[in-house]
Amino acid sequence: MRKIIVLIFVILCFALYSMAAKPRTTYVYQLDLTGSLVDYATKPKGFPFSVFTFDTKKTTGLNDVLRNIAYAKNNEKISGIFLVNGSLEGGYAAIREIREALIDFKKSGKFIYAYADNYTQSNYYLASVADKLMLNTYGTVDFKGLSAQPMFYKNALDKLGVEMQVVKVGNYKSAVEPFTETSMSDFNRSQVTAYLNSMWGVVLNEVGTARKISSDKLNGIATDFAGLKQTDELKALKMVDTLVYTNEADTIINKIAPNELKIKRLTHYKISKKSRGHASDKNKIAVVYLSGNIGSGRNDINAKLVTSVYQMLKNNNSVKAVVLRVNSPGGSAFESEKIHHILSMLKTKKPIVVSMGNYAASGGYYIASMANKIVAQPTTITGSIGIFGLMPNAEKLYQKVGLTFDGVKTNEMADSYTEKRAMNENERHKMQARINSGYELFVKRCSDGRNLTIDSIKSLAQGRVWTGTDAKTRGLVDELGGMETALQAAAKLAGISSYQTISIGPKAAKPSQSFANVLEQKLDEEISETTYGNFLKLLFTLSDLKKEDRIQARLMYSIDNE
Repeated sequence: MRKIIVLIFVILCFALYSMAAKPRTTYVYQLDLTGSLVDYATKPKGFPFSVFTFDTKKTTGLNDVLRNIAYAKNNEKISGIFLVNGSLEGGYAAIREIREALIDFKKSGKFIYAYADNYTQSNYYLASVADKLMLNTYGTVDFKGLSAQPMFYKNALDKLGVEMQVVKVGNYKSAVEPFTETSMSDFNRSQVTAYLNSMWGVVLNEVGTARKISSDKLNGIATDFAGLKQTDELKALKMVDTLVYTNEADTIINKIAPNELKIKRLTHYKISKKSRGHASDKNKIAVVYLSGNIGSGRNDINAKLVTSVYQMLKNNNSVKAVVLRVNSPGGSAFESEKIHHILSMLKTKKPIVVSMGNYAASGGYYIASMANKIVAQPTTITGSIGIFGLMPNAEKLYQKVGLTFDGVKTNEMADSYTEKRAMNENERHKMQARINSGYELFVKRCSDGRNLTIDSIKSLAQGRVWTGTDAKTRGLVDELGGMETALQAAAKLAGISSYQTISIGPKAAKPSQSFANVLEQKLDEEISETTYGNFLKLLFTLSDLKKEDRIQARLMYSIDNE
């Protein structure tokens, strides 16, 4: 008995010594802001990419980031978040979604620190919520405003001998302008100016609030181009808090732990494995990710894909509502109509809320318009209710290279809509009639879905692009916010107070597909860096046009300085 008591005493002494000798641990979620931000990240299965040295960009899923931030907020072992680097490529709507989640995280009383050698503008917008914003002693903050600079192909097409024949509805439907003009039309210039100023206003207001700098002062800093300012001047302007090297930033993080706790870092990958959990609540909300071009291709948003989602969800009684994450500039008008029809059938069984990403325009808005409720970020690009058709005429090109054509036909229009010659008056008239009909159907779908009159929709249409803020003012969007706002709206429509989400997104690529995608991405990067990269892109664009539907509901914009 005495031996047992002694043994217990020794064990207790050893345990107390171990507790005293080994400091308790707290964790920090380290979010690496590099690579490319996508709505829903999938990882290729069964293929050892690590053995290759292709310099491809890593992708980070917005879905993972938002879930991880929520997990870190509610996990008592995690003391804060460390934002590292400042070059994550993503649209302002997606970046803002992370930013809003970080603001919510701060309500827990936990810290957010940020460090980068150099901040891109959108990443500075994101990092501005940090309690301490650190910059490399000789780093940069690329803060200079927004711009949109479309490329125009007309002169190059003229030299090639290719004429792009356009049929459209909508004065603002400027997706065709790169093929027919050498500069922006007045209509396009006015709408681009409006949406850029709207987006920039959001950035100035929210960065200014976080950094306690007036919008006017911030705008002046951008006009003077912050990227060329000395770092001590940036600190004096309150753009950053601390100038340090990487190792010094690490030291600051390691010393921030309260009560002599030991800090350990949780990488995005590690915390993602912990945060996934299991859907155990009997009430589920399905989050369906629809990202990319709308078309009939394998990697497109298409009716076949949406039909499979419909079949999966229509009779699933545990799924009480659906949130569609739409991130698309549009595409095929016909495919958009088919998708709209399938989603309308799903809507008869479950409420549907749309969460708009960076873009939900043209065909993207077409498929969103049927939802019970639409949620968009202030910086979302949406609207663009209009349709166009493009038909190349390469007759002069063929003549230049000595090619001629001859033939016979059984019917008047058997050889219609060919690139070998220009459209005749009858062909153009018939295509215009089809475009007009498609436009009227598009308008009706929006009118029915938004409970607005045909005339009121037409006053907002004509291909006009709106930001989420402007779209809400005009009734095209119901509420401003991100995925969390959409989920709360879906739960309310379904009449449930608690739920768990299940995600339905793109399937992981097969090894052979993944390898091919890596090669294709690498080839695109190499082509872009060559002297004739833009010319080759034009040729690829012309080739792609032959594969697309003739009638398109598409947006062709890119915003620089993201």
